[in-house]
Amino acid sequence: MDTTLYLVRHGETVDNVRQIMQGQTQGCLTEHGREQAAEVSGLMCHWPIDAVVSSDLRRAVETAELIAAPHGLPVVQTPLLRERDWGGFTGRFIPDLKDEVWPDDIESLDCLLQRAQRFLKYIMTNYEGKTVVAVGHGIVNKAIQAAYHHKPMNQIERMGNAEVRELKL
Repeated sequence: MDTTLYLVRHGETVDNVRQIMQGQTQGCLTEHGREQAAEVSGLMCHWPIDAVVSSDLRRAVETAELIAAPHGLPVVQTPLLRERDWGGFTGRFIPDLKDEVWPDDIESLDCLLQRAQRFLKYIMTNYEGKTVVAVGHGIVNKAIQAAYHHKPMNQIERMGNAEVRELKL
């Protein structure tokens, strides 16, 4: 029995607009970000959804709550869906980081991909045969897709804010 996973990136945030490396900070949706989340909610409102899972960071939770509301579903939060931990780059202006030496406290790609694999296992274990919406972040969603497709992350197309991708597990 297939499990359907709709992977969603949260709506636009203030720091997305400001080009600030958010990492595992809570973040705050912009008005446009709330509109994006509402559009996704409207798109999915008649889809048969059994569960909504979200990163435990506020920007993802807020997006997930808007998607879950028409279905009367709670939002299950998990740190497995948190964005990559950017360590010392967190809070920095992204264009300034181009030639910077990466600090040692950034979550490694290996650790990120392992977390992505644990997330896929979590979905299969807890939601087998169900349809699940999972609201995460740009880089972790890329890692989940890389693990799913057995491809390097650089071969996975970047997700836009409030974009939806379907995976059959």
